[in-house]
Amino acid sequence: MKFNTAIVFLLFYVVSCSDSNSTDKVEDEEVIETPETPTEEPEEEPEVTWKTIPVPAEAGEGNVWEFQNMSDSFDYEAEAANKGAEFDAKWTDFYHNQWSGPGLTEWKRDHSLVKDGYLQMVASRVPNSNKIHLGCITSKEQVIYPVYIEAYVKIANTTLASDVWLLSSDDTQEIDIVEAYGASYSELAQADQTWYAERIHLSHHMFIREPFQDYQPTDAGSWYKDEVGTLWREDFHRVGVYWRDPFHLEYYINGELVRTTSGAEMIDPNNYADGEGLSKPMDIIINAEDQTWRSDKNITPSDAELANKENNTFKVDWIRIFKPVKAD
Repeated sequence: MKFNTAIVFLLFYVVSCSDSNSTDKVEDEEVIETPETPTEEPEEEPEVTWKTIPVPAEAGEGNVWEFQNMSDSFDYEAEAANKGAEFDAKWTDFYHNQWSGPGLTEWKRDHSLVKDGYLQMVASRVPNSNKIHLGCITSKEQVIYPVYIEAYVKIANTTLASDVWLLSSDDTQEIDIVEAYGASYSELAQADQTWYAERIHLSHHMFIREPFQDYQPTDAGSWYKDEVGTLWREDFHRVGVYWRDPFHLEYYINGELVRTTSGAEMIDPNNYADGEGLSKPMDIIINAEDQTWRSDKNITPSDAELANKENNTFKVDWIRIFKPVKAD
């Protein structure tokens, strides 16, 4: 018994010393902290503005796009009755001649204004008439190819046309950037209008005025509809045209190429321009209108529809113009 007890006591002593030494060693060791590696703050990307959204069209080999000062952000106030100097510097407060408009349209200066950052074209009934007062403005400078023009627009929820277009001084050449009809139903015609509400008309015209003749493409692509059936009145959309040369047009919606018309057979198959194509300087016109080909079918707003001012207001957030120039 004494022998065994001695052995147990010896083992206990060895183990106890070992544990004690191990604990002391850990407590005596210096803890070295690894310094954290400083992290670099990511560089902030420059804010994308209406000027710096990339132009979706190709400027051509060796060229870059140059912003034109005739562009307008509409970030100012221009009252309907008195537009003010900033508006007047770029726009004439009417159509580009004294014509008051097609069909039931009666353009009136106090039916266009700039408010809340938008150019707004409003509609109202002409008193004691079936006609409609609407807004129309014209650029003071003209554009000529090669040029890219793009507007950020919200189509009005109405059977009226919401338009951004180009027209030569003699009214013989026209390029339609935006021509759209937002309403899905016509109360007076009692007719569904969804086909038009889902489409934007992307086209051009070649005219002879005496005797009057009018050519425009009639292919299905001239009425653009996207895959999901977007109702264009529900939000703002970028719509642009690249007028590259007299025989080439490219149409862009929200930065995507959606239509190209190119060559004499598409641009001027009847040779109304004597082989010159779309070659004349043009005014930029922004307006709303009641077009005869629709009002003749009673597709025109009722008094009840016109009472909803928001539905009958065409809005333009901005319009920008770029020219291709040689890179430095």
